[in-house]
Amino acid sequence: MLEMIQGLIGQPAGLAVWTMIKILLIVLPLLGCVAYLTLAERKIIGWMQIRIGPNRVGPLGLLQPIADAVKAMFKEIILPTQANKSLFVFAPILSIAPALAAWAVVPFTDKLVLANIDASLLYIMSIGSMGVYGIIIAGWASNSKYSFLGAMRSAAQMVSYEIAMGFALIGVLMVSSSLNFVEIVNQQAKGIGGGSLLSWNWIPLFPLFLVYIISGVAETNRAPFDVAEGESEIVAGFHVEYSGMTFAVFFLAEYANMILISVLTSLMFLGGWLSPFPQSWGLLGAASIFWLLVKVAFLLFCFLWIRATFPRYRYDQIMRLGWKVFLPLTIIWLVVVGVWLISPLNIWN
Repeated sequence: MLEMIQGLIGQPAGLAVWTMIKILLIVLPLLGCVAYLTLAERKIIGWMQIRIGPNRVGPLGLLQPIADAVKAMFKEIILPTQANKSLFVFAPILSIAPALAAWAVVPFTDKLVLANIDASLLYIMSIGSMGVYGIIIAGWASNSKYSFLGAMRSAAQMVSYEIAMGFALIGVLMVSSSLNFVEIVNQQAKGIGGGSLLSWNWIPLFPLFLVYIISGVAETNRAPFDVAEGESEIVAGFHVEYSGMTFAVFFLAEYANMILISVLTSLMFLGGWLSPFPQSWGLLGAASIFWLLVKVAFLLFCFLWIRATFPRYRYDQIMRLGWKVFLPLTIIWLVVVGVWLISPLNIWN
């Protein structure tokens, strides 16, 4: 395919067009997943609360996300008089760009990956921490006390939990001896469980697995960690002044980050595209993208389940959990894994 495109329009242009096609093949389905994740959330939480959820637009309410998107597109973008207009519009872009750019190194199978670079884990960690700037700029550029307070809360929360998430990733790095996602998944296929769910990282790194998931919920400002947009306290947080498509872009960024964190958790702790059954079971034990999608769907369901179950944390409780519980826990477990690796009981080599 690449050779054919290069034959038509030349080598440099052909490579650029082929890369753009691959990017669209990732981004367009991702945006579709984001749209229908909003519908799934409303439906699932509706069922949990003994309601029906959206059921008016299209059969079984399946066209509701499309109706919401069309409505957001045609709503007026109101710029507050005292706002810094250029930064006000730039903030949503800066929020969603890292959420989409991170997918460049995410593998769907050992062959299906846009850029299979060796430092993919490092790339994800660095580009993932960029999203907080969009939120800070949105809060400041709105020139509203509520927005600024929400942005400060959100930034402090994201920075606090990023440290715990980073330490959790160091645990994966220690046992895998690689920053490459494909190699991290392949390493999980070699354990004593014959590549089944007993050989994945979630068992030996269970505390780090839990910390990563809960920090992921906090990182995306989801309930019960959504104090940045606590309606009862500070209206809607950093996007209180946003409307129309600018507001929708913040919304897209939140859900794209949820999907990204679910995929990363699947790759690093749950064996990625590996089957939960031993490889000796033939077709049932064969690795495929199907297993990755099943794991991601389960983790996204957990995000929604947590939202429907727990009440909102107080701001000081969130900070205490991040700094006084998760950070010491991850450091202690890294020491345990380090001792485990150099002991005769090492299960990774």
